[in-house]
Formats: sequence, C-alpha cells, structure tokens
Amino acid sequence: MSGYYGSYLIVAVLLLVGCAVFAGAMLASRMLSPRNASPEKLTTYECGVDPVGEGWAQSQIRYYVFTYLYVVFAVDAVFLFPWATVFAAPGFGLTTLVEMFVFLAFIALGILYAYRKRVLTWT
Repeated sequence: MSGYYGSYLIVAVLLLVGCAVFAGAMLASRMLSPRNASPEKLTTYECGVDPVGEGWAQSQIRYYVFTYLYVVFAVDAVFLFPWATVFAAPGFGLTTLVEMFVFLAFIALGILYAYRKRVLTWT
C-alpha cells in the first residue's frame, strides 16, 4: 500500500511490532526470573557496603546548581551544532547569526547571574 495512508500504516505496524517486542521481553523476564526471596536479597544494596544508620542524609544545594548549569551548557551545545551546519546554507547567514547571538546572550546572562550570586564558587 503506497500513498498518504500507506505511510501511516507503516508507522502503525512498527508501533505494534515495538509493543510486541516490549511485551515479549517483559513476559520472558517474568517467566525466567527466580522468585525465591531471602533476607539477604531484600536488604538495601548501597555500593557494596552494608547500610548503617538511618536513610536520611542532607546534601548541599550547590550540587543541584552545578547540575542546572551543566544542563544549560548541554542545551547550548545541542543548539550550537545544528546551527553551525545551517549557518553555511544559502539564505540563512545573517538571520541565524543574529538569532544565535541572542540565544548566547541569554545563556551569558544566566551565567553572569550565577557568578554574581557566588554560585560558581566551590568553597
């Protein structure tokens, strides 16, 4: 079947095949996995060390801020590589250059704000 609806049929068949593979893998896992639970199996595993004490631990907020800054740089990189490929195409030169500088200005303002709030200091 070809044409407009034929492409939807291909997508639907691939979706059904993907769902069948997923369901088959889950069923095989369920059927092949052992079910004997022992006290050792039910204990919490934490980096190869037996858990000692309570489960409550505080972490500093600065680690989350570094994570957010990493996400900002990762998103920036994700947008920079496709932009670099389109920049050389005819008709996109000045427009894409201005758009990228606006994007980089927003990123730079966020980093400047983090620097001014002393978020980027490690100590």
